[in-house]
Amino acid sequence: MSDIRNSIINGKTVLGIELGSTRIKAVLIGEDNSPIASGSYQWENSYIDNIWTYSLEEVWKGIQDSYQEMAREVKQKYGVTLDTIGAIGFSAMMHGYMVFNKEGDLLVPFRTWRNTITEKASAELTKLFNYHIPQRWSIAHLYQAILNGEKHVADIDFQTTLAGYVHWKLTGKKVMGIGEASGMFPIDISTKDYNKYMIRQFNELIEDKNLPWKLEDILPKVLLAGENAGVLTEEGAKLLDVTGQLKAGIPICPPEGDAGTGMVATNSITKRRGNVSAGTSVFAMVVLEEDLKKAYEEIDLVTTPTGNLVAMVHSNNCTSDLNAWVGIFREFAETMGMEVETDKLFATLYNKALEGDADCGGLLAYNYLSGEHITHFEEGRPLFVRSADSKFNLANFMRVNLFTSLGALKTGLDILLKEEGVKVDEMLGHGGLFKTKGVGQKIMAAAINAPVSVMETAGEGGAWGMALLASYMLNKSANETLDDYLNNKVFTGQVVTKAEPDLKDVEGFDEFMKRYTKGLAIERAAVDFL
Repeated sequence: MSDIRNSIINGKTVLGIELGSTRIKAVLIGEDNSPIASGSYQWENSYIDNIWTYSLEEVWKGIQDSYQEMAREVKQKYGVTLDTIGAIGFSAMMHGYMVFNKEGDLLVPFRTWRNTITEKASAELTKLFNYHIPQRWSIAHLYQAILNGEKHVADIDFQTTLAGYVHWKLTGKKVMGIGEASGMFPIDISTKDYNKYMIRQFNELIEDKNLPWKLEDILPKVLLAGENAGVLTEEGAKLLDVTGQLKAGIPICPPEGDAGTGMVATNSITKRRGNVSAGTSVFAMVVLEEDLKKAYEEIDLVTTPTGNLVAMVHSNNCTSDLNAWVGIFREFAETMGMEVETDKLFATLYNKALEGDADCGGLLAYNYLSGEHITHFEEGRPLFVRSADSKFNLANFMRVNLFTSLGALKTGLDILLKEEGVKVDEMLGHGGLFKTKGVGQKIMAAAINAPVSVMETAGEGGAWGMALLASYMLNKSANETLDDYLNNKVFTGQVVTKAEPDLKDVEGFDEFMKRYTKGLAIERAAVDFL
């Protein structure tokens, strides 16, 4: 306690703040990189004039409230008023559209990653660059605004993301961490900067619009993890801490996206490693050794905060339908007069799945509560299907619902691992699917035929990951890489549970996937007729 108190007084602590889609969180860490205080603010996006958005007023209210809650916890726990910090970092949900004029005014309301209004731009840019440009990327939003003939486009002086905007207002610097920048515009891995050839292609594409700017003039400067990205200004200090206690001059690291902070928080930024987050939706990220041979609609390419190429597969549906089935079993138990704790219910049913046949006994299920872009469904219908000779029992039923929660994800990952031959030494799992010890890991290991590990700190989240990036900038020694810093100063001694792939499970999952792929016609019929 006294060591932590001295760290706070002497400005040896580090702060990470992340603006997620439903929560803004501030995490203060000590000299051992462990959290010592935190604060949060709940918020929701608004749907206004057919646009998913957040107001700038609420951006700042959320940041200020989460900071104040953290500072109050410091005062209560350690008896110290927080007036200085060793370093700070800001992250937020990636992509989207924020554009400003020369006076620094926001030209149109913030368009978040959630908007699917850039289909034409996405398709045209993907074809032009021969590089997959998802609808949520900032460049797709910009080009769609140009295609729409929106008047504000001519007034653009600066385009950034939410994390980049917050950083700019607190430091005056128009910069961006490379991982976050990779969700704005494609990165050239050899130069660790925007792809100059593609920038030239884009400028030529819009030449006939006679706009008063070139793309390279309005994008933020790209920085790597560990580089200094400015300091907290006097104005910025007042904006962050409304009580006026916090002093200016604190160094701030490059702003990053939530994908990058997730990679850092799971120590999965090294080549041939990855992480999978499995909850309501599921995404997997694998750090590549080299470029993919071609562009794939199912795979997004971003980078780590150090500029290594990352392949990302994202599926809209994961555990929601599985949770609904568990709810049915709860209802049955209650009807029979039994009270079952939630954790025990999930653990019992999940573990039952491990008793099932490797290929789920011929059962088939689809967990599509919503559409699924990987398998080309704009809407979803949850389904359970079996034939007369399927082995229909509880173990196989639970197993098929666990398998299908990763079905769409595996469709994309199979492109990476089988068609492209990408090597994965280890995946780090986090999220609700992995809460029941060993089961989600074993199923995931079968899906990717690679070891899957879960760390004790996997639940710390992106704000902690952002704090680690700020800590690296502040405390790294000469020539110390972020990989080395994380391995030697953060995750050393970390308790890790690893599940190796079982050959029978791997073969069983592959057999299930044949049925899953062939049966998509059943799902299509359900969407069309149900």
